[in-house]
Amino acid sequence: MTTIGQRLKEERERLNLSQTSMADAAGTTKKTQIDYETDRTPPKATYLAAVATYGVDIAYVVTGQRLENVAGTPTELAYLRNCRALAKHGMAQQGLDGLTFLRESKGIKLQEDPGDEIVLDLTNIAREP
Repeated sequence: MTTIGQRLKEERERLNLSQTSMADAAGTTKKTQIDYETDRTPPKATYLAAVATYGVDIAYVVTGQRLENVAGTPTELAYLRNCRALAKHGMAQQGLDGLTFLRESKGIKLQEDPGDEIVLDLTNIAREP
């Protein structure tokens, strides 16, 4: 079983960040980053909250279990951030329609399990204030 520090390092590497850049993003030092990654010191909640905004899967770091709604790459994170920005401005369905059109125009099927087509419709989801 991996440790919190090992998973934190794995997340940093997944996002192609150096120890220095991750530490800077979280408002800490490279030494502290190294201490977290080597399990010398457990990461503070404020640190975890800061790195989460850069795409670190905090649930995975803490529990070792990946959540489905977390970006796996920097490109996926960019898609997710764009989707959230559209949703914030009441344009979630238009964004989804655009991505669906692009995928379908290229003949790409979206499948969760073989043979099970996923259909997403956001028209009845309550909008955030």
